[in-house]
Amino acid sequence: MLWRVRTTLPDRPGALALLAEQCGLADINILGLQIFPDVAAVTDELVLRAPDDWTPDRVAGLVEASGGTSVSVRGCTEAALTDQPTRYVQAARAIVARPMAFPEVVARLFDAQADAPGAGADVMELTVGDVQVQVHRGTPFTATEHARGSALAALVSDVVALARPTAAPADPRGTHPVYVASDDSVTAVVDGAVVGLATLHEASGEAGVRPVTLRVETGWQRRGIGTRLLVDAARLARERGAEEMLLSTSADNRAVLPMVLAAGLRGRIRLVGDTITVRVPVRELRPLRA
Repeated sequence: MLWRVRTTLPDRPGALALLAEQCGLADINILGLQIFPDVAAVTDELVLRAPDDWTPDRVAGLVEASGGTSVSVRGCTEAALTDQPTRYVQAARAIVARPMAFPEVVARLFDAQADAPGAGADVMELTVGDVQVQVHRGTPFTATEHARGSALAALVSDVVALARPTAAPADPRGTHPVYVASDDSVTAVVDGAVVGLATLHEASGEAGVRPVTLRVETGWQRRGIGTRLLVDAARLARERGAEEMLLSTSADNRAVLPMVLAAGLRGRIRLVGDTITVRVPVRELRPLRA
C-alpha cells in the first residue's frame, strides 16, 4: 500500500534519519521525498510503501513516535512518484498552451483539487492580473509551495497579456448587441433575438450575496458579450443592495478567467472539486441605472 505522508520535523541533524530508521524497522520503504525548509522547522513529504495491513492511523503513529508533528497521511498511487521538477515543467507547459485552465492546473499540481473547504482547510491565494485565484486543501501549504504558485501565476499573467487581442473581433452579422436591464437581469439583444443573458438570483444562506447565472449563445461567444453582461450584472447587483455577486461554473469552462480579467473586476476565483466559483465585490461599483 502506498501512502503520501506530510510531517513537520525539527530542523536539527538526524531528525530525518531517525524517521528513516523507524520506517526500516517497520518494513516500510521510503520511495519518494520532498523537503520544504523553513526557519525553525522542516516540512517533509514522503511516499511510503507499507505492508497491506497498515492503516493511516498506524502510519501516523509511527511518524509521530519518530518526532514528527502536524502529520497528514493519505493513500496514493504510483503517480505520486513522478519527478517533481518534471511535474512543474508539465504544469508550466499546460498553462502556456491553455492559460485559462490555470485554476485547474495549479490545484492539481498542489493536490488541492479534491479537498472540500472547511474550518481546517488552508488556502493558497494567487493573483493573476486583478483577479485572485484560490485553491485549498486540508494540509497546510508551505512557504516553498506559495513561492512556486506565485511564479506560475506570474507566468499566466504574462501569457494572458501577450494573448490579449488589440481589437475586438467582428460579430457574425456586423451588428452590435443592445443591452436591456430589468430588475434582476441584463439581456443582450440583436435584431429582437436574445444572444446573451445574465440573471441575478436570491441568495440562499448568505446575506448580501447575489448568485448570477450567465449564458451567451454559441455563435456570439468570444466577442465581449459575456464580459459586458458580467460587468452590468455586477452593477445591477450593487443597485439591488448586494455586497457581492457569486458566479459558479464547471472547472473545464475555459471562458471564466479571461472574462473576469477583461471585465476589470477584482474577483476571487476558487476551485472546489469540479466547480469554479467567482466572487465579485460590488459595493464600490456604480449602480447600473443610477
